Amino acid sequence: MAGPMAHSRARRNPADGRAPVRRAAATVGTVFLLIGALGFLPGITSDYADLRLAGHQSGAQLFGLFQVSVLHNLLHLASGVAGLALSRTVGLARAYLVGGGAVYLVLWLYGLAVDHRSAANVIPVNPADDVLHLALGAGMLALGALTRRDGNRH
Repeated sequence: MAGPMAHSRARRNPADGRAPVRRAAATVGTVFLLIGALGFLPGITSDYADLRLAGHQSGAQLFGLFQVSVLHNLLHLASGVAGLALSRTVGLARAYLVGGGAVYLVLWLYGLAVDHRSAANVIPVNPADDVLHLALGAGMLALGALTRRDGNRH
């Protein structure tokens, strides 16, 4: 007699057989893809009519909080594609997380150094982005450093 539990146990978990670092890189990549796509959706991105290609003049804000531009959204999409592509092996997944974490820490420093109202703010970033970049950088570095590989996983 096969009940509902027997059926759910028989289903293969897509994460089975994948090293935690590979799952982490794929998850981070998926989140970046989602955020990049949401940056192009009016309503989720407030002041959408003020979305610019790049620069501090872009008045659009993802979730009404994070300043975005077309360039900013495209960078999120590219980060997402990279995460999914590099999650195919343990070494590449770890490189994505550690390298991406380092990039986001550099973006955090950039946000601290640049006047948010100046032409040098090309991405653009605002104080909320700065805090987020610090958290992303630290989180990605931690995931890259702390996810360990089982001996039987690829």
